[in-house]
Amino acid sequence: MTEKTTLNIDNFQWLKRGFDIIFSLCALLTVFPLSYVIFGLLIKSSSAGPIFFVQKRTGLNGKDFNCYKFRSMRLNNEAHEVQASLNDPRITPFGRFLRRSNLDEFAQFWNVLKGDMSVVGPRPHMLRHTEYYSKIIDNYMDRHCVRPGLTGWAQAQGFNGSTQTLEQMADRVRLDLWYVQNWSFGLDLKIVGMTIANMFKILNKV
Repeated sequence: MTEKTTLNIDNFQWLKRGFDIIFSLCALLTVFPLSYVIFGLLIKSSSAGPIFFVQKRTGLNGKDFNCYKFRSMRLNNEAHEVQASLNDPRITPFGRFLRRSNLDEFAQFWNVLKGDMSVVGPRPHMLRHTEYYSKIIDNYMDRHCVRPGLTGWAQAQGFNGSTQTLEQMADRVRLDLWYVQNWSFGLDLKIVGMTIANMFKILNKV
């Protein structure tokens, strides 16, 4: 199902990877330092623990990698097992803002620069979810034939946050597979533009 599209992405991997490096470097050298200071102070003042939350996620070709996020929860023993819910008591007040605006994922520009992720691609899932959903959703693992993304086609369509039902995850996977099958550099640029626009809409409502 994805062989033709994967070959198309491989043929233009230099373009996609070059964009990832330039885009992530621009973010890390300009906006990220100030964000780190401000977010770090607010995270530290709201709860004890590190500024970053690091979790194993499933990446390219099903390989694990350490995914970085600005920490939005209090330290707890279920962070790597139980997905956050809408009114999760583990989430701090500032963490709720980070998650709502998706700014907690800004730290993943470091993953993009390292090559673990791309600016655009299917969102990486926690290992527990990969193991579970790969058994019950058709072609689920096909989404891992490309690098996972900081944002993706599903997120640009409004599929953000936690998934509480099988139908919600199936819808996201369907959009991820559409992206894999229809990849183009122009589509990546469109998704980046839609993501930025959606983020500003959210911030205006805060």
